[in-house]
Amino acid sequence: MTQQIYLTPEGEIKLKAELAELTGHKREELAQRLRSAIQMGDLSENADYHKAKEDQAFLEGRIQEIEAVLRTAVIIEKKQSDIVTVGSSVTIQEDNFTPETYHVVGAKEADPRNGKISNESPIGKALMDHRVGDVVETETPDGKIAFKILKIE
Repeated sequence: MTQQIYLTPEGEIKLKAELAELTGHKREELAQRLRSAIQMGDLSENADYHKAKEDQAFLEGRIQEIEAVLRTAVIIEKKQSDIVTVGSSVTIQEDNFTPETYHVVGAKEADPRNGKISNESPIGKALMDHRVGDVVETETPDGKIAFKILKIE
């Protein structure tokens, strides 16, 4: 059973831009590196050739990964809801700490340092399907925490 992949419209645009860069400029640059390495002769001892082949394998793997994600991803449109779903911006407060706002996104877009948490993370999972005013508890690597949902956008 495969896990559903969620993307925001911004995440989809970002992946499409990365794919265009990889299949265009990066692929051509790598092909030129390979041609240059092949022209040097004896490939068995040519470090440039072996490095270029490794880079090519990584590049093609990343292209396949992005294509698969874009083919199967569910694009989450922003909509106002009174419950937390993928795509929601949620303001929470733990005890007497300063309130924090997170954007709940799919795992492929998660970037906690920039306020984007995965719906599969401990906090993201705990927030799902809750409403403003709910107190939610979850287990994190640092221990159990409880926080109140202040706002959902």
